[in-house]
Amino acid sequence: MDIVKEIHRRASQKQKLIVLPEKDDPRIQGAAKVIQKEKIARLMTIGRGDLDNKKIDAFTQVFFELRRHKGISLDEAKKTMSIPLYYAAMLVRTGEADGFVAGAAHSTPDVARAAIYCLGVDERIKTVSSSFIMVVPNSELGEKGVFIFADCGIVPEPSSEQMAQIAVSSSELAQAILGIRPRVAMLSYSTKGSAKGLLVDKVREAAALAKQLKPDLLIDGELQADAAIVPEVARIKDPQGTLGGRANVLIFPDLEAGNIGYKLVQRLAKARAIGPLMQGLKHPASDLSRGALVEDIVDTVAATALRA
Repeated sequence: MDIVKEIHRRASQKQKLIVLPEKDDPRIQGAAKVIQKEKIARLMTIGRGDLDNKKIDAFTQVFFELRRHKGISLDEAKKTMSIPLYYAAMLVRTGEADGFVAGAAHSTPDVARAAIYCLGVDERIKTVSSSFIMVVPNSELGEKGVFIFADCGIVPEPSSEQMAQIAVSSSELAQAILGIRPRVAMLSYSTKGSAKGLLVDKVREAAALAKQLKPDLLIDGELQADAAIVPEVARIKDPQGTLGGRANVLIFPDLEAGNIGYKLVQRLAKARAIGPLMQGLKHPASDLSRGALVEDIVDTVAATALRA
């Protein structure tokens, strides 16, 4: 089964309304044509000229109440709500849309701020992070070549508590979008004590905390990447492990490792990278790489619609 086509098919059945607040970007325009032709989702593409003044006024009041504890003024709130990125996020918060996708013309911090400020953080998870669906061609590893990688875009140096929350978020995303049972590996340069150090301790503690947060979660760590995804290596390095080298959700110890890891797999293995999909928010939102292609935007919209 082609997992990307399956994501598109399932998204088309839901017909959720996704906002794209970067209307003037040619790649967004091209993706919108594909999405509408294939009926993957309903779309609202907006730029500065498309904002409704009455909505701006209404959103200003909501945003002012959300951020007044940070000292924001009404004038500052109105200026912010006049930015399409924030306007789009507020459309989602107020229920006028089901999710938003941006990042073709904005940096990840810009998209993350709009999402966090407007959508709010899920109190159960507490950490906003991001993940990629990685589709590796001609591979039987993971879930027949499909993996979740996290966090690749938001949290630079997660604590063990944050790593645990990222693991839970990523496992739930795997279930929601891919319909698979997540098998989560907490990655390290050590496998079950083969090396020592504070970084190893952090990963090991994160695995234990994730298990406390979600007792039925199939998770193990600390694990080196080969012990996590290659059964033959796992039999040597971790013969008593619960994953047996069959992990399909990989949690990286920090943003540097995660970002480098996904880009290497994308370029060297010619993998399809869908995302980054933001996690830990109250409503669905996704970032885009500023180097995203039309097909990347289409895939990310489909995945975002599936989460709505």
